Amino acid sequence: MLLEVEELTAGYGDIRVIEDVSFSLGSGELLAVLGPNGSGKSTLVKAVMGLATVHSGRILFRGEDVTRLKPHEKARRGMVYVPQMNNVFERLTVRENLIMAGYTIGDELQDRIEEVLELLPPLRRLMGRKAWTLSGGERQMLALAMALVRSPELLILDEPTASLAPPVAEKIIGLIAQIRESEDVGIILVEQNAKLALSISDEALLMVSGKQVYMGDANKLLSRSDLSSLYLGVRS
Repeated sequence: MLLEVEELTAGYGDIRVIEDVSFSLGSGELLAVLGPNGSGKSTLVKAVMGLATVHSGRILFRGEDVTRLKPHEKARRGMVYVPQMNNVFERLTVRENLIMAGYTIGDELQDRIEEVLELLPPLRRLMGRKAWTLSGGERQMLALAMALVRSPELLILDEPTASLAPPVAEKIIGLIAQIRESEDVGIILVEQNAKLALSISDEALLMVSGKQVYMGDANKLLSRSDLSSLYLGVRS
């Protein structure tokens, strides 16, 4: 198993935001983390990545206990986190952002950048542009590319479609599905747009008030009208 989270309770300092959350994720699988605002979705993935305080529970990555490792130590093992905000270097060009993302790769960096551009071809025409001049969708595509340059085994995406227009959000979700298929990477997708996320996910974790209320098949969640209509605002 790629990732196993066991009875995780976490938060910030002494404050506990999530309690007793458990799930597992295999290579090539996609897990949608859903729930209303303030449910603890972002805290969960930050705790997995070492960016929040873990009070109890365990996080196993390929069977290794990484619960107490620092974020950079987890990143070296193949865990990559893309935050919702501040996920690119605004004053650098697209090319410079990709180089910065893969500065530890060495001689293989240029080949890896080329592989990522094959997967995300719209970035080719933007290579000389400063990141701050990009549209919201283009910035998210760059953030994805920066993560992929590092050849992750686990890719954690925190609300990648936030504030994007619906057609652009659909395009980003489509790219995420394509990445899962072509890169054979495990993906945790935190998303507000439940229908979009569930359409490409294998499993779903629904959180409410810091607790998990559903963990299982993504398609079956939509058929649970008691959960999908009440907490996700969608009908089966």
